[in-house]
Amino acid sequence: MTANEKLLEIHKNGYCVLKAHLPKAAVNACRAAFWPILLEYVQDHRHETNRGPHRHFLPMPFHRPCFAPEFFFDTTILDVIRGAMGSRVVADQWGCDVPLQGSEYQGFHVDYQRPLFEEMPDLSLPPYMLVVSFGLIDITAEHGPIEVAIGTHRLARDAAVRSVESGECDVQPVLLDIGDVLIRHPWVLHRGTPNRTYMPRAMASVRYVRSWYADDSRQVNAIPNVIWQSLTREQRALMRFSVAPESPSARLPITGSS
Repeated sequence: MTANEKLLEIHKNGYCVLKAHLPKAAVNACRAAFWPILLEYVQDHRHETNRGPHRHFLPMPFHRPCFAPEFFFDTTILDVIRGAMGSRVVADQWGCDVPLQGSEYQGFHVDYQRPLFEEMPDLSLPPYMLVVSFGLIDITAEHGPIEVAIGTHRLARDAAVRSVESGECDVQPVLLDIGDVLIRHPWVLHRGTPNRTYMPRAMASVRYVRSWYADDSRQVNAIPNVIWQSLTREQRALMRFSVAPESPSARLPITGSS
């Protein structure tokens, strides 16, 4: 399907899925490198959950292969993002949501802390942020997929909540195979569901926003200088993250062996 067709899906439903889009090798390499970090985090924060019982969010690292250009600079994904928000967009969040076994249903919610215009919270606006997500594992119904209340991003908030509570709107789980990409409007009502397996349901996400928008709603890591230097000028223009200072050891000359 074309980017325009995916844009229409987002406008109508609040999300779209690009099937078998990311290279599986890149996703698998990301998972293999990230898994020890995730397991250590879960062990250290088992009783300090930040997204509900047995449910965690943690910032993703920018070292390779946790970071891969395909996750941020894919042409088709950017065509959809720019088609919705124009050419002046930046990525400003890179994180991972992880429900564990024992997690519960979340309440339906949206992904912003406050409306852009607090004096007119139900003002209809074009999107100024979109969230791009992909599973580090196959996300089945048993793994705690997110559920989306179809079309609620086009309703006033009170009306959207009533439509969910009354059962008027369709609520769909988003099941993802490795390589699938979910692009979601953050104003659409959605919730996490229980993970009934022993496997952490790790779903990585990149948030794209219009360049004038900023908030500090989630913790993010800095980009190592060596990664920053490896990016093209065009890629750097898309990344709104702090850059970690170069360590003195990184500037030492490399000598070859005789």
